[in-house]
Amino acid sequence: MRLTRYTDYSLRVLIYLGLKKDALATISEIAERYDISRNHIMKVVHELGKRGYIETIRGKGGGIRLRSAPSEINLGELVRAMESDFHIAECFAQSGACRIAPSCRLRGILHDALKAFLATLDAYSLADILQPEQELMQLLRMPA
Repeated sequence: MRLTRYTDYSLRVLIYLGLKKDALATISEIAERYDISRNHIMKVVHELGKRGYIETIRGKGGGIRLRSAPSEINLGELVRAMESDFHIAECFAQSGACRIAPSCRLRGILHDALKAFLATLDAYSLADILQPEQELMQLLRMPA
């Protein structure tokens, strides 16, 4: 199973905001800390805002922060929301053209693997990945 870069960046933004607690962060700040393109972060932040994960405060002194407590942000739900599809093999796509698809058991096995992957993520929240807090903050060069 592989997550898209978009979902990876979404998780990183939420981790950063979770470490900031209620303090506001900016897109530029997050992009700089992770050394990721500001444009990529802007797209991710826009989507996270639309989906209700973060709130944005406009104007001078504005920024972004989590809309909910980290313990209320389920990783499985987030991944499902941010991934465009879970077609992990050609047979998952509507237009799958695999010759052996009608008899192949691989699709069922991969489907079970995907369910297990998502079930594992469902068992965790953002709060679970905000540890070790001080170490993460140090790595991101965030003030204590």
